[in-house]
Amino acid sequence: MKEKAMVLFSGGVDSTACLGLAIERYGKENVIPLSIVYGQKHQKEVEAAKKILDAYGLQGMELDLTPVFAYSDCSLLSHSAQQIPEASYASQLEGRQGAPVSTYVPFRNGLFLSCAASMALSVGCTCIYYGAHKDDAAGSAYPDCSEAFLNSMDSAIYEGSGNALRIEAPFIACNKAQVVKEGLRLHVPFELTWSCYEGGKHPCGRCATCLDRQKAFEANGVADPAVVGW
Repeated sequence: MKEKAMVLFSGGVDSTACLGLAIERYGKENVIPLSIVYGQKHQKEVEAAKKILDAYGLQGMELDLTPVFAYSDCSLLSHSAQQIPEASYASQLEGRQGAPVSTYVPFRNGLFLSCAASMALSVGCTCIYYGAHKDDAAGSAYPDCSEAFLNSMDSAIYEGSGNALRIEAPFIACNKAQVVKEGLRLHVPFELTWSCYEGGKHPCGRCATCLDRQKAFEANGVADPAVVGW
């Protein structure tokens, strides 16, 4: 029997590149995307994820963890009154004494990976892919994207699954430009992805993830296919 992989899939650049890589390694028939709703302010990610799965001809799994974050004031969440910052992550981290940025959803990746582990074991997967990269971990912006976090979670899941399941984060040592480069090599449908923290008709171009995305495509000498023509 061929091994199967579960991919944490949001519909953004990183998880789409991660999905493409998992398909290349395991074959489309052995890849199970898992999309998780957590109470974010808009549904653009969810809509993008569905379009991408349709493009690949994949049937994904879904999970709603909104109640878990009901007490968080993270600016990404629908019940928060905080405004999403219009600045780079580096700028946001200034003066925070090592605290994560306001768009950090508390221990989100830890919860996502734990839930994915239970689901992955139930459907016969041997690994979980997630698209963390070093730009997101830089300066403690998102501590659940760091190599230290990955190693700890991987060890816990491996032990807790009876040595049956591992975590793969193929971009953990890469910056976002390198993630985009790999996605371009894989011909993933970047034109269908959504990264912006706002839920407008078009990406705002001002939030940290929009700024990072723009720089990553520019570093590869290509226009972002999701924004061409508007």
